[in-house]
Amino acid sequence: MSATSADIRELTRQLGRPVRGVVGIGARCVCGNPLVAITAPRLPDGTPFPTMFYLTHPAVVKAASQLEARGEMQRYNEQLADDPQLRAAYQRAHDDYLHRREKLGTVTEIAGISAGGMPTRVKCLHALIAHALAVGAGINPIGDAALRCAATEGLWQADRCECEHPRVADDREIPPTLAQ
Repeated sequence: MSATSADIRELTRQLGRPVRGVVGIGARCVCGNPLVAITAPRLPDGTPFPTMFYLTHPAVVKAASQLEARGEMQRYNEQLADDPQLRAAYQRAHDDYLHRREKLGTVTEIAGISAGGMPTRVKCLHALIAHALAVGAGINPIGDAALRCAATEGLWQADRCECEHPRVADDREIPPTLAQ
């Protein structure tokens, strides 16, 4: 999904800083505001940037932080160590991430590196949740599990808007080079 000028303004507001290298929106709130930014694999200043799917919405960022703070990553790492089917699915999620990023460009410095610790460990639920939100259920098993956990515990739900203000309509797409 392309990013509009309204999306860039909202991402900047959500993050509290200007965004860099945004080439699209990976997932949206039910109201239309961005949840996940899609970032180029090389930022405008030349820096390699492996995190293609970047979680931006404060409510879901907070939920991911709460899950991390209470040790969910350790639980997921234990599951990963004990379950060969989960490991295989997580490897496929890693491959999916790399395949999608390659479509945006090849950056040799980050070749083979995805995000969130994939494919061998769980390092960042923010990145895994962002991947799951952007590509849909069934691709990233740990991102999916974290989203289910957040919903079950009332930390965040995809079908409920928690935006501070409604989306401002602006359908003008902006060139990716301007979304820096």
